[in-house]
Amino acid sequence: MSRRIYLDHHATTPCDPRVVDAMVPWFTEHPGNPASPHVFGWEARDAIQQASVHLATALGAEDREVVYTSGATESIALALRGRAGITGPGHFVSTTIEHPAVLENLRRLEREGHRVTLVSCDGNGLVDPDAVEAALEPDTILCSVMWANNEIGTLQPIEEIVRRCHARGIPVHSDACQAVGRVDVDLHGSGVDLLTVSGHKIYGPKGIGALLVRRQRPRLRLEPQLVGGGQQGGLRSGTLPVPLIVGLGEAARLATETLERESRRLRTLRDRLLERLRERAAPVIVHGSLEARLCNNLSVAFPGVEAEAILLDQPGLGLSVGSACSASHAEPSHVLLALGLDREIVHSTLRIGLGRGNTEDQIEEAADRIATTVRRLRRETPTHASFKGAVAWGPRAATPQEPARAQQARIRPGGPS
Repeated sequence: MSRRIYLDHHATTPCDPRVVDAMVPWFTEHPGNPASPHVFGWEARDAIQQASVHLATALGAEDREVVYTSGATESIALALRGRAGITGPGHFVSTTIEHPAVLENLRRLEREGHRVTLVSCDGNGLVDPDAVEAALEPDTILCSVMWANNEIGTLQPIEEIVRRCHARGIPVHSDACQAVGRVDVDLHGSGVDLLTVSGHKIYGPKGIGALLVRRQRPRLRLEPQLVGGGQQGGLRSGTLPVPLIVGLGEAARLATETLERESRRLRTLRDRLLERLRERAAPVIVHGSLEARLCNNLSVAFPGVEAEAILLDQPGLGLSVGSACSASHAEPSHVLLALGLDREIVHSTLRIGLGRGNTEDQIEEAADRIATTVRRLRRETPTHASFKGAVAWGPRAATPQEPARAQQARIRPGGPS
């Protein structure tokens, strides 16, 4: 049987052994509740403080700007619904390629009387700041744009989007879960007001995340979504999970320490994988910009082949056909459809996410196994002949958009997530 090779680091990452080592004493030797007024509680509070410093340092923030949550989904809900609860009915601006955690919250807010505008992307998955600015309205209460896309890896022009929004007095939230540890994410440098991060995307534990709330005057107010004991300044009640917070802090520290060299290494491996696939499994289509892109991401289509068939033929390769959070839905990827791709190409697309444990020989083997399967499936698929010579290799060129599509699209409740 072929060895197992994990290439799905956008879905989740293995917990780094150093992170596990940092957490273990807080599961076993230090039982204190950080709210307790004795030495055990004080130890727990100190551990959380240190973790907050690590996380804030990694993200260009202050430790007092960190609000711990159960993960990215809760952080996003606190950002979006927290703003809605303070301002009352208003207008939200986001994009068509956001994570389902953003889109589903916006659908719910729309059902509750808020208005939502989704800005489209171009053929490379990039959002135009001009289109974001055009979508803003006098009653816009929040703009939410992800830092890096979880399927095609495109990096959005966050700083310019923030500049346009702030000129109108509108705060910005960014889902940075895929970006942290892969590119430089700087809360204060970017001007982002609300930033979502997740532990299990950066080799930390599952079940822990954070929303960073940038300190400013006037203070950006959020309505708590979980109430009770009033922990974390009342923004998120509940006993803080000390081991998980320690793990998130250590994961953030390691991510900062290794960011530059690991990004270079993964980019080299990513480019080698693409080169091998082009050599051995042409035609190959790459979705998204290869310049404004995460170093570890490939979203590639193999025309004439169902991506699901590749997964079934190579169960030992950790690959995916899109967002893990959308895997239960039969609908094709909303991100790929937003690029203007036809459904046959969407269904031929694999998402590949490289990570800390991947090596050169793994990449060579994975490329060979994928290519072998693709070639065999094409031989067995008579319709593949219609694709030959009709599809260019490499990144898809940006396509002109219809004016209305470039500016905004109203969210449709119940659509693909």
